[in-house]
Amino acid sequence: MCRLKGLIDRGLEATAGMWPAIRAAFAWVHLAAHILGTEGSDAWAVRKRLGGLLGAMSRHKSKVGALASAVGHFLKVSRSYWPGLFHCYGVGDLPRTNNALEQLFGSYRHHERRVSGRKVASPALVLRGSARIIAAVATRQRPERVRDLIGADRTRWAGLRAELAERRQRRCERRRFRRDPEGYLRLLEAKLTQPTLPA
Repeated sequence: MCRLKGLIDRGLEATAGMWPAIRAAFAWVHLAAHILGTEGSDAWAVRKRLGGLLGAMSRHKSKVGALASAVGHFLKVSRSYWPGLFHCYGVGDLPRTNNALEQLFGSYRHHERRVSGRKVASPALVLRGSARIIAAVATRQRPERVRDLIGADRTRWAGLRAELAERRQRRCERRRFRRDPEGYLRLLEAKLTQPTLPA
């Protein structure tokens, strides 16, 4: 235990000159998170407070020494997000982050990996993702009921199935072309030059 305490003390002594800059930079970032996380604020007030903080950070970033480039990066990223950063304060029920959406897609990806054993997303996600992900989310929120299926719009359902079948067909054709480009082109040429049967 004494050796560990000595090791920590030596490490703190060796890095003592860095701590004031780290404390200052951390205080700025912590204050920015507090400003953005304040419940019940209106967009104008949050914009004004954060703008003031970013202005102060820009003026005093030389005080954080080697972390000045990190502060500069924080300011650059904040400027790039600025136009859309405050919509959640003006629109009711709009989440402040997309964490829930990312978690939703992540849980779907995790579930698919467990079921299929694949480490990467299956090609079916690209082909049928528009139907699969919506179905997965809807079933998780409320298990399917017979009444819901009875009231389904058959025309839209048939259209979606046709669109998914067309995507699958295009994917099969791409695979055939990649495996044997010459043979695939010969087959297309034969179909094109095939004489039509008289009516």
